[in-house]
Amino acid sequence: MTAVARDRLIERLIACTPEERARVIRGLGAPHKRELVERWWLWAHAGQIAPAGDWRVWMIRAGRGFGKTRAGAEWVSQYARDQPGARIALVGATLEDVRRVMVKGASGLLAVARADEAPMWHASSGEIEFPSGARAFVYSAAAAEKLRGPEHDAAWCDELAKWRGEEAWDNLMMTLRGREDARIVVTTTPKPVPLMRKVIRMRGLIETQGRTAENPHLPRSFVEAMTDEYAGTRLGRQELDGELIEDVEGALWTRETIERCRVDEAPGLVRVVIGVDPPVSVGGDACGIVAVGLGRDGTGYVIEDASVQGATPERWAQAVAACAARHGADRVIAEKNQGGDMVASTLKAADAGLPVTLVSASRGKSARAEPVSLLYEAGKVRHAGAWPGLEDELCGLVIGGGYDGPGRSPDRADALVWAVTALMLGKKREARVRVV
Repeated sequence: MTAVARDRLIERLIACTPEERARVIRGLGAPHKRELVERWWLWAHAGQIAPAGDWRVWMIRAGRGFGKTRAGAEWVSQYARDQPGARIALVGATLEDVRRVMVKGASGLLAVARADEAPMWHASSGEIEFPSGARAFVYSAAAAEKLRGPEHDAAWCDELAKWRGEEAWDNLMMTLRGREDARIVVTTTPKPVPLMRKVIRMRGLIETQGRTAENPHLPRSFVEAMTDEYAGTRLGRQELDGELIEDVEGALWTRETIERCRVDEAPGLVRVVIGVDPPVSVGGDACGIVAVGLGRDGTGYVIEDASVQGATPERWAQAVAACAARHGADRVIAEKNQGGDMVASTLKAADAGLPVTLVSASRGKSARAEPVSLLYEAGKVRHAGAWPGLEDELCGLVIGGGYDGPGRSPDRADALVWAVTALMLGKKREARVRVV
């Protein structure tokens, strides 16, 4: 096959779906498959390309299947070509992880090597010898003492979030004294562990973030299945979207509590209430709009977060009316502190028949939320589906007052609190109520 024919074949393959591409590649001979492997830069997506300029640590923090391992292996391979005689550390959670994934895996160093390179893997000593004379050494984060003494020019650290403790990282950093411009590549799916937080705060860090769905070479069926099953959940946001999901110290809600209260769908409901936290001004905070239903089993079910951001009074009122209509709501509970009777008149303008109850808060958001959080702890409120924006705000409300979540104010969370309070706490609620 001529070079022109190869280029045309590669262009056609890139234009194919992952499934079509897999069928074509299975029919190619070994030389053609090798050619495709070696032209990796034509296949790589933007998140796999090393950043330009001076950097000390490049972290690829992304979901599974993003292509982190391939990016790390290709970077190390190119570094070995460019730096003859370099000493490179390969560090994983365990020695088995390094050998199985970083060295011998489907996207590991041996698999991505060019046909004319043939790096030598010395299993007994745990070393890879590259044709340039560069060498890579295998280390386990579980045996941090092994990183005392050696000297390296570069390092590839895989699945940092799986490492136990920080000692291996600290020892590794002290070995990077072979060159003035020593560099580390970190490939990991995130978890809220101290080492992740420490590395993310490092000076000179450049971070690439990405989602599983951003890899165009994954089978569509896999991406769709994972999205259907896990989208919006803590596991999905962490393992598929590459988000670092943390709990706030002293928060009324924890991620574990919310996950424990999650169900796929609500059962038959006997009553539905829409909680509304109106914004102070147009273009400011969101208008919190949350629908909560009471099941025949006596459990409350959060069935929709219909909140809108930066909306005019007419638009957010229409959003409330539409949410009430979708769920056949019995009542809309809206806070009047910021807008007085204007809130009721705005809602009535959107739907004259809307059953509106105005509530006036006499305590802060966290104080109002605490009784509702206790219902979650008791398993009496559940989330039918995943509502990431709302859940992030709930997990930002702190015991004793304060808010440490996204945005300036927990508008979605406050709307939920109004709805659950009206639906489940009855006369125990602290607000003054007026039906209009």
